[in-house]
Amino acid sequence: MTYKQQFIKFMVDNGVLKFGEFTLKSGRKAPYFINTGNYKTGAQLSRLGEYYAQCIEENKIEADTLVGPAYKGIPLAVTTAVSLYSKYNKDLGYCFDRKEVKDHGEGGLFVGKQLVDGERVILIEDVMTSGKALREMLPKLQQAANVKIAGMVISVDRMEKGLESSLSAVQEVYKEFGVKVYSIVTMADIIAAIEDGVIEGKEYLDKMKEYRKTYGVN
Repeated sequence: MTYKQQFIKFMVDNGVLKFGEFTLKSGRKAPYFINTGNYKTGAQLSRLGEYYAQCIEENKIEADTLVGPAYKGIPLAVTTAVSLYSKYNKDLGYCFDRKEVKDHGEGGLFVGKQLVDGERVILIEDVMTSGKALREMLPKLQQAANVKIAGMVISVDRMEKGLESSLSAVQEVYKEFGVKVYSIVTMADIIAAIEDGVIEGKEYLDKMKEYRKTYGVN
């Protein structure tokens, strides 16, 4: 299997990717659901970091530091930094933002690597629904230093248009900020994995394709 197929199976095996009928926050009825909160062990987190690191390597994203938006992005940035070093001998810095600015001790907006002008950073997140995390993070990064956003890496691109747009969240942030979002897998990859027998779920294929036809983007 390709690493993308392995990741899709990994999500299913760990109860992160489920099929059925789910009402999303948007109100849409979806035949699938992604719950990254089901990653909760050291073994899962270790493997997850390897997939993120492989995505960075495959897409040849060059950077100096990984940034994990609080809170979900924090362990993701840490495990990805570890995997990049252990698997590819690339020793990148990592940091994450504070929800409130600390006015004592070392202070500052970020914990970990202190950002400097000209530094190339990769944002590490779980999934992108609206681009909210990126929109909140950019002003913090700009306040800390004049950094260059090399890209953002997420686990799954839903390839789904927004409630008030014909663009997906991934497409919107690229149009608005020029930030390219890379995903380990896309919804199209998941559909292909079902068709190819990598994971079970052929009974949901028609609903998956219909959902893509209604809400999907290319």
